Amino acid sequence: MRLERRVHRPALLTLGAPLLALAFALAVAGGLIALSGAPVIEAYKRIAIGAFGSRLAITETLTRATPLILTGLAAAVAFRARVWNIGAEGQFYIGALAVAALGNVLPFSAGLLLGGALAGAVLLVVPVLLRLRFGVDEVVTTLLLNFIVLLFVSLAIEGFLRDPLAFGWPQSVPVPSEARLGKLIEKTRLHWGLVIAVGVALAVFAVNRFTVFGLQSQAAGANADAARFAGVPISRTLIGVACLSGGLAGLAGAIEVLGVKGHVSTALSPGFGYTGIVVAMLANLSAIGVIFAALFVAAMFVGADGMSRALEVPSFIADVTTSLALLAMLVALFFTNYRVAR
Repeated sequence: MRLERRVHRPALLTLGAPLLALAFALAVAGGLIALSGAPVIEAYKRIAIGAFGSRLAITETLTRATPLILTGLAAAVAFRARVWNIGAEGQFYIGALAVAALGNVLPFSAGLLLGGALAGAVLLVVPVLLRLRFGVDEVVTTLLLNFIVLLFVSLAIEGFLRDPLAFGWPQSVPVPSEARLGKLIEKTRLHWGLVIAVGVALAVFAVNRFTVFGLQSQAAGANADAARFAGVPISRTLIGVACLSGGLAGLAGAIEVLGVKGHVSTALSPGFGYTGIVVAMLANLSAIGVIFAALFVAAMFVGADGMSRALEVPSFIADVTTSLALLAMLVALFFTNYRVAR
């Protein structure tokens, strides 16, 4: 028995792999719920009600999905070109901090969104340049930059960006109200950032599918040596990928500040950058798939809170489910590319 690469991947297998991975994750998580003494069907019913059972639940799920769409796109764009961006969390925070710093200089949404995206792009371009020039592993540099950026954010909100009216609570000066994103539905937290995120996902899909840059980035990821031999400018392509990926993560941070929080604190992100990697893998690095994967992950986290209160099951079951879904998806993707043969 041996493993061999598939020459052709069946369309049914490619489309069914994510569904099988999710079904496996939900089944195993259901076993853990049963071990806790709670009824499995009722638990999943509570999760569905908590995520989609009312107008408030739906808007909270969509609000939670908005930054996940953008950080998922950031990971998908980078991984597609074999740029291992593990630093979306840091890029998220640096984009948010740029918005707080520029809030009184550029008191309009478009300028602040662009500033956040540029800050995130710069933060990823540096590790990619180090990889291209000195062969430094970007997994290490992007991961460590997350902690450096978070420390810098803490320094900023305790120092030169500290809000004097926060009663000692460490947070940045608020963004002017005229620069904030408007609400999609009044008396909810759902804002126009969702429309921006979905629009950006469609734009990334179009870039990947219909442009020379999209083809070059895919070629660089598939086989950099062959792509270079075919005339693809690898260095320029990877820098472009870094700008796009880091910019998407920075844009996520900017939108979270302008749409939800209004200021920056070290509790701004519950791990959006890291969860974006899970979203990208569940979507099989597809820009359109990222929208649905982000919605699934957001629904699990929002719904698990309601389920936890109703059935006294730890809400960490959402973390377990998404982790299991990621592992199952990796196995499923492996067998979509390889098959067991004699």
